[in-house]
Amino acid sequence: MAALPVYVHVPKLYAGELGLPLATVGAILLGCRLLDALQDPLFGYLSDRVSQRGPGRRLLVLLSVPLLAAGFVGLFHPPAAEAWMLSLWLISYLVVVYLGFSMGSISYYALGAELCRDYHERTRLSATRGAVAVIGVLVAAGVPEALSVTDGAQDGLALFSLAFAPVLVLAAIITVRGTPKPVRAGNGAGMPGTNLYRALIGPLRNRAYRWLIVVSVLSGIAAAIPGTLILFYVQDVLRRPDLSGLFLALYFLFGAAGMPMWIAASRRAGKKRAWLIGMLLSVAAFVWAYLLGPGDVLAFAFVCMLSGTAYGAELAIPPSILADIVDRDGSAQRPDGAYFGIWQMIDKLNLALAAGLALPLLQWLGYTPGSAQPAHAPLSFMYALVPCAIKLAAIVCLQVAPIEARQVLPLDLNRTGATPS
Repeated sequence: MAALPVYVHVPKLYAGELGLPLATVGAILLGCRLLDALQDPLFGYLSDRVSQRGPGRRLLVLLSVPLLAAGFVGLFHPPAAEAWMLSLWLISYLVVVYLGFSMGSISYYALGAELCRDYHERTRLSATRGAVAVIGVLVAAGVPEALSVTDGAQDGLALFSLAFAPVLVLAAIITVRGTPKPVRAGNGAGMPGTNLYRALIGPLRNRAYRWLIVVSVLSGIAAAIPGTLILFYVQDVLRRPDLSGLFLALYFLFGAAGMPMWIAASRRAGKKRAWLIGMLLSVAAFVWAYLLGPGDVLAFAFVCMLSGTAYGAELAIPPSILADIVDRDGSAQRPDGAYFGIWQMIDKLNLALAAGLALPLLQWLGYTPGSAQPAHAPLSFMYALVPCAIKLAAIVCLQVAPIEARQVLPLDLNRTGATPS
């Protein structure tokens, strides 16, 4: 519920409705997301440090709640002020919301990775988690528009942010109290004295993990650019801003509905091949968005449905592959936090690059938010063709990446004392 408004609505709100220049908003998003990304490995290290003590990772989940809630509310209650004050407000609350989001989500993902050791069960777990997350995204896509009482989205987002805080508290309590105890690997020896530098750099020594990062960087940037630009595209190319929530809902709804298909595909063909199929489907579906123009609502709905189905593979499979890779790390204690800290840092760098490059480049090409765009305009090129080209590069890298763990996982499971299914 927090991710969609922060990553999708903030650029449109501050640049489109509040009047900040696109280049300014892009620079602020780039700077704050870079700062946010750099703190993620530190939170991963901290999560591993506390995982053997008391409430462990659950404590960081709880501590993240007030930060995320306060930052989210402030972000969507900007003051009526001059550009410099508005910019300072945006910077301040982005830092707070990113701090809370990082602290909680890294420990949350690490908790999930510790729940099981089975190759296929991990995909089912990550797919279920992704499907439930989509429910939050659907709420965030539809509720602000329903709450809006004017033609602008600002008041709907403001009301939604106030409703978000108590829901966040309830969800955190359920997570902390209801999550089963993790399946431990190793004896945890040596963890308290682990050198910070070695803990942060250690995952990067894993060759399979390095390949996974390369693929994820390319695939993530390809997904982040449309996410940053979709509201501009719907408003100025399709010229149906009233349907923005519907298009987002279709995309994520079909992403959730496709999860069982990707679970079955990963069982039948392996996780790597299933991910490749998902990427190919994404390109085949999304490239058509470049050809669309004013009023092509039905065609774009089909693009959203097919590309959303492909997005389900991105939600279900990569975290499961990452958990397999951590199994082969060889550390005395399983360093899930360190791996997921760097993983989340990469995701945020993708978002930072998407906003920091796409928005200023569009301004340089002459695009102004609110100006009607024909089909094949620079906005369409940046929204559709550039991501497809980057996704094709990701497909090539994934094809040669040595990340499939099916053949070696049983041996590593025996090392940790677990029993392969």
